[in-house]
Order: sequence, then structure tokens, then C-alpha cells
Amino acid sequence: MAEETVFVLIGKQLKLLRERAGLSQREFADLMGYGPDLISAIERGVRTPRPEFLQRADEILKAEGLLIAIIPQVEEAMSRARTRHPEWYRNYAEMEAEALELHHYSNHAVQGLLQTEAHARVVFAKRRPFLSEETIEKRVTDRLSRQQVFERWPPPIVSYILEEVVLDRPIGGPRVHADQLRHLLEVSSMKNVEIQVMPTRLQEHPNLDSAFNLLVPKGQTQVAYTEAQSFPRLITDREDVRKIADRYGIMRAMALSPMESRSLIAKKLEEL
Repeated sequence: MAEETVFVLIGKQLKLLRERAGLSQREFADLMGYGPDLISAIERGVRTPRPEFLQRADEILKAEGLLIAIIPQVEEAMSRARTRHPEWYRNYAEMEAEALELHHYSNHAVQGLLQTEAHARVVFAKRRPFLSEETIEKRVTDRLSRQQVFERWPPPIVSYILEEVVLDRPIGGPRVHADQLRHLLEVSSMKNVEIQVMPTRLQEHPNLDSAFNLLVPKGQTQVAYTEAQSFPRLITDREDVRKIADRYGIMRAMALSPMESRSLIAKKLEEL
């Protein structure tokens, strides 16, 4: 059975148990300690429920071990799903999934781990050359599954620097864009995540090159990752990584504080 089918069936089962318990998605999300968007995505089969999620859901929904019993199948399906990434991306995706620290600089687009489902779908649907509907769905599913890194325990340390223009570009139109800004506020409220905005008004900038990611993989030293026009580069040379990390540190000092950034995002949301 394909892993996509496994996740769809689990989602339907979870929805049935939730409704049998008389809970709305929001009520169930509150009891689980997650957002309603995640519950909706899992029930639709576009997000993979992690084992700890299923254990907690089994208890809350009084499933009597039904959800716990399928954890081995979920773990097997998750393992197969990881191979969907292009070969050039697999090493990075594996490191990202287990990283102790994740630091991202975005200069023109919302970074993949921060995208809502609707935002991600527009990104892939408008890409040139055009992608098939099947490819779009697979890429959206893969992107959403990567976001489970936020739900891992113990949680990784995560930080973002977003150029202000990223907040102003209304990808997908007003409704999709508003939901994306709300999602940024939700993610920024997580105790292990900091989002900082680099104001466009600044007259100096230490990095006018491409976007990049910095990772501290489990059991390894920090690495960097860049991608331009679908040409990826995983940077492991310590001196090269140090230079990128140095620029990132300078940008964090120049950007708005996390609290100021949240206020700016909220203001832009109100102005839509």
C-alpha cells in the first residue's frame, strides 16, 4: 500500500474517532496541544501523524489502543516517504529532520517550513515550466511533512530572518496571504522558534546574496545549504560555513527583535 494511502486512511480513522467523541477540530486541537490546521491536515492525509501524536490521540479519544497499534505501519510509511525527495536533496532532508538547530535566511519567499498548505500549492502551481497536478500534490505533501520537525521532541532550536518584502508579497491573493501571515504569528509563538524581520528601510546589509539555511545536524558540526535555480549546494567546509554563520549573526543583530517582528507581522495582517 502506498504511503499516501496509509496516511489518508489514518486521517479518516482519526476523524471518525474525533467525531464519535463529540469534538470539533479546534476542541481536539486544544486538548492535543496543537493547532487546528494541523488536525485538519492530518485528517485529510496531507500531514503525517508522528508516533507521539497517535499515542496522545489514542488516550484523548479513548481509542483503546487502536491508534497505537498502527504506529509501526506509520513509521514504515514515513521511512518510505523520505525517499520521495530528489536524490540531490535527500542528504539535506535527512539532516533537517533530526537537526539540533535550524537557522534560515529568506530574501524573497516564505521558507518551506513556514508555508501554509494553500501557499505551498500556489508556489508549485505557478512554477515554470508547469508541473503536473500529480507532481504538485506530491510536492505539497512532501513540504508539509517536513514541517513535522517543529513537533519533534526534544524540539530543535529554530530561528528565521525574513526580509520585509517576504511579508508584503501576497502570494495566492489576499485570503491565502492573510492565512500565511497568521501562520507566521502562530509559529513565532512557539517557545523554540524565533522569527525576525529585516526592515527594507535599512541602508546597509551584510548579505545581498542568496537565501541560505544553517543546520547543526545530530552528532555533526554545523553545515550550510543554498539553492539557486534548482541547483543545490550543501556546504560542509568549516571556513565557508563560518563565514555564512557570521553574516547570519550580523543580520540577527540588525533585524527587528522577535517581539518587534511579531508586531510588524500583526500590523501588516490588520492592513490587508
